[in-house]
Amino acid sequence: MNLQPRIHPKLLFVLALALSTSAHAAVDGFVINGTTQKPQAGSTVTLFQTTQQGPQNLGSVKTDASGKFVFTQDVKAGEGGGPLLLQAVFDGVQYNKTLPPGFPTLGVNIPVFQSLKTPGEAKIEQHFFVLEPAPDGTMTVNEGFVYKNDGKTTWNNPDTGTLQFEIPAAANGKVEVNVLAPGGLPIRRAPDPLGKPNQFKVDFPIKPGESRVDLSWSMPFKSPGVFSDHILSKAGVLRVVAPLGVEFKSDDVSALGQEPTSKATIYAVKGPDVRFQVTGTGLFSQEEQSSSNNGQSLSENLPKLYGLLTANSSFLQSVSAVKWILATVLGMLALGFTLLYRKGDPNNNERGRG
Repeated sequence: MNLQPRIHPKLLFVLALALSTSAHAAVDGFVINGTTQKPQAGSTVTLFQTTQQGPQNLGSVKTDASGKFVFTQDVKAGEGGGPLLLQAVFDGVQYNKTLPPGFPTLGVNIPVFQSLKTPGEAKIEQHFFVLEPAPDGTMTVNEGFVYKNDGKTTWNNPDTGTLQFEIPAAANGKVEVNVLAPGGLPIRRAPDPLGKPNQFKVDFPIKPGESRVDLSWSMPFKSPGVFSDHILSKAGVLRVVAPLGVEFKSDDVSALGQEPTSKATIYAVKGPDVRFQVTGTGLFSQEEQSSSNNGQSLSENLPKLYGLLTANSSFLQSVSAVKWILATVLGMLALGFTLLYRKGDPNNNERGRG
């Protein structure tokens, strides 16, 4: 006599499906709402495989009632490309999670946040300029904004942008904008006209953590001359950096010190606008230009992008791996310079904070 319990065929099918999904899930996890600290249902999650030709879309799914997402594709980071990239869209904002080779792909948490059109606890903590007046009568300007968001909401306002800026008329409206979200990689972003000549806005969500917006532009300039810029978005700390051979003079600027390696001089600026005399010429990239003149490409020896996305890779290395971001590396370095001298700034307490 067969005493084994009989299982209904429909139940067998459900169990087989569940076991099959669990066994073949290549990537799964949960989308967590960092504002409410609860699982986020109904969020769209997309899986990408990064390659030398760009990210390849492997499909999208919706999170269930428990905030869970499941991708059953048999993919692994580093096989056939670089890291895997998860992108969750919630409340009009994209949130990315990178999975480098060797990182777990099961039980991945992706934090998202509710969006507000007001800054909340987000603010521009630092704003700096790196000026390179060249002997050929041009000056390259790399301008950086460092955002700090200590809150639990994302500042996202497409109408007015989260950054407004003005460039001199001599720049002819030509400016390159690169943005960097917390834990992400630099992305080029096109600025939008603000409605007045030479004024622009950047539509870039400011998520909890530290974000950056970097501008790069150039203009005709001969030494000695005056550099001025009207500041639309105020920051807590305003700095300008001069390469070796260049000096800034004004009642509104004061030298904080010299960076030992590059010999660059860091100046504090009282603000709210920037205006000072520039004397001399100097470039940070003379060695790079020499290499380029010899027919060598700077990007040829850079490590591959996905090789830098590990727990041990530095922020500067990750930035340097992106070919088009080389122009703003000077701005990244300038941030390091300003941090070295911030405590010694005699005007720090006199400057308004926006």
